Amino acid sequence: MYESRIAADHLTVAAVPGLAPEIDALAACNVPGRRFLRRAWYGAGGNKGARSLVLRGGDGAVLAVIPTVPFGPAIACARKVPGPYWPLRSPLLARDCTAAALAHAFDDPAAHSLGPVWRAGPARADDPAIIMLRDAARQAGWSVLVRPAGTGWVVDCNAARAENWPRASTARRLARLERRLAHHGKSEWRIVRGRDWSEAVLEELAAVEAASWIAATTDGSGAKFMAPHQRAAWRSVLADAVLADMLCATILTIDGTAVAFSFDLDDGPVRYGIAGTYRSPFAKAEVGKLANYRALADAIGAGQDVVDLGAGDSGYKRAMGARAGYELGDYLFVRSAAAARVIARFWGPAAKHG
Repeated sequence: MYESRIAADHLTVAAVPGLAPEIDALAACNVPGRRFLRRAWYGAGGNKGARSLVLRGGDGAVLAVIPTVPFGPAIACARKVPGPYWPLRSPLLARDCTAAALAHAFDDPAAHSLGPVWRAGPARADDPAIIMLRDAARQAGWSVLVRPAGTGWVVDCNAARAENWPRASTARRLARLERRLAHHGKSEWRIVRGRDWSEAVLEELAAVEAASWIAATTDGSGAKFMAPHQRAAWRSVLADAVLADMLCATILTIDGTAVAFSFDLDDGPVRYGIAGTYRSPFAKAEVGKLANYRALADAIGAGQDVVDLGAGDSGYKRAMGARAGYELGDYLFVRSAAAARVIARFWGPAAKHG
């Protein structure tokens, strides 16, 4: 560990090994929708080579923590903010952190712990924390590059409640699909959360993915539970009781066998749709659609404000009532302007100000 003090503003910048213990305390005070950014979330899948840049104010209060792990070829010495790809990858900033304070941190010798290049993303382009990070990095002489990471699709739950979601025609169709499940056996729904999480549940979700289109038509890298290392990553996340309470799985079983699921994260007024799939033999029964709508109905009924379905596959999201909500970006912070000009050729151009 090494640190330096900036006397003018009484700031302390320190580079510490591993995922700083201050992360959880700062996460607990974060804005709703960002409180899942805890040590266990950043450490999903292991934290080998992890380091944290910690910025404190004159009173000792933590203003920011930027955890990073190695990224790309070792020779490049690049790093990235770790954690699952979705909902987002972003450092932690206190509500009273300022761009000027962050600029001091980026200009401090301790910031060499970030490497010559570090990545944050995907993240919302309109996220105040990302905007502040970009502005602060530029003030400190860093270049910020961005490549598009898609459009985020969101359901306004308040509007849905006001409009008596779902529409009558949709409700009738879903009811028909539910009734037709009887042709396949006895169907049941259950929601797993908190203490209900277990190795058996993770194996159930893995079995659904293994019998889905994901296993049949892809290399499996996009699965969440199918491979042992994927289950191990979520097992480490679920070891945090706070995150275990946030994460939920809506599971449809037929004759006791899981056939479809929706895997989501509830963070205050926001529900993030992380993943969902179904066993291919049940495709015509539209069990995947039923699981998606069941999870959405649960969020609307619980009084949440937004269901964030993320980027990609907008067809079924539109059908559920989602609208384009924001743009996602993948950001590279590059210390050398000359290096930034080279990297921009394959990563993307400089991010716009503000």
